[in-house]
Amino acid sequence: MGNASPLMSKPRILIAGAGIGGLTAALALLRAGFQVSVCEQSRTLSEVGAGIQVSANGARALFSLGLQDALAAVWCEPAGKEVRLWNSGQSWKLFDLGAQSRARYGAPYFMIHRGDLHRVLFDAVSALDPSCVTLGASCESFAQDGDGVTLSLADGRSMRADALIAADGVHSRIRNALVGEHRANFTGCLAWRGLVPADRLPERLRRNVGTNWIGPGGHVVHYFLRRGELLNFVGVVERDDWRVESWTERGSVEECHRDFANWHEDIHTIIDNLVTPFKWALLGREPLTRWSFGRVTMLGDAAHPTLPMMAQGANMAIEDGVVLARCLAAQPGEVAAALSRYDDARIARTSRLVRAANDNTKRFHNPALANPEGAQRYVDTEWQEERVKARYDWVFEYDATKVEV
Repeated sequence: MGNASPLMSKPRILIAGAGIGGLTAALALLRAGFQVSVCEQSRTLSEVGAGIQVSANGARALFSLGLQDALAAVWCEPAGKEVRLWNSGQSWKLFDLGAQSRARYGAPYFMIHRGDLHRVLFDAVSALDPSCVTLGASCESFAQDGDGVTLSLADGRSMRADALIAADGVHSRIRNALVGEHRANFTGCLAWRGLVPADRLPERLRRNVGTNWIGPGGHVVHYFLRRGELLNFVGVVERDDWRVESWTERGSVEECHRDFANWHEDIHTIIDNLVTPFKWALLGREPLTRWSFGRVTMLGDAAHPTLPMMAQGANMAIEDGVVLARCLAAQPGEVAAALSRYDDARIARTSRLVRAANDNTKRFHNPALANPEGAQRYVDTEWQEERVKARYDWVFEYDATKVEV
């Protein structure tokens, strides 16, 4: 397969993992004429996770795959974004996400349930190739040679292709086989997340804005999903007695209230109405300096797990999928060279984003926020327009469909 002439069919690509990054890559590759097989360990596709923010850079990439109408049917496009102080509720308007994002960056900034985005991607992949995704296919190991890659599944099956993409998440077996265990450091922060049906909330909490509460030792983000029917809640607090890195560990409303003791009553109103509160430890990792090894590479959380403080985890995975497909399309007969191009195109950007998320933790939890006077000075400095643009313009302006590969 490795010596196929340009006149032969394009390489066959194996993807381990049918999450957002894996499905984006699959869709981009299918649209470019590649043969694609996706192996997903789960036996069913379920609504894992809660809300994600898709900024202009992610929206632009998704729209290039023909998904705009399907996404618009289930997203929530907020009117604006604001910062609020943890105890008094004092508000500072940041910017108008909807109109300003479209005018400034040429694409919207929208909020969407992870399950809704996943379903839109899965449906688009299935429309092009109904047999593309295999469920209940857990990847055990792989071996590569000069002609291709063989992927071994836990049930004894094996699959052969020209390239293998690890999209199997933060605990990626393939990544660990390539580079060793990706050492994680506990950040000292625990995150809460949950959903609230909008009709449970008082009128004052139904405004269609993305809100970021900041305080000493913690912060809270909430915004609406699914056409405004659900409120997504994420609360991060500095706490060192929970080290489980999982989105599916349940906590209790009572424990969540305790973690935000003395915070504004609006926070506690939301917590009271959470359908199920989940908690997970936030672990940080140093960015990798190489993703591709011969015919095997990685994307999304397998390649660059990040803290949620820049709201760019899903956006990076989406960008990865589009850029990877472009690199392979540019050199279809030279898989290893194409994957090396992908490294060159993506590692510097994603590493910068991972480090920016780390920096935002300090910004959101700064001790200066403990009292109103210090908070006013701090917000006036850290969230003044030019500083916000310096932090975010380079993120939102990125175009995965046009960046040099």
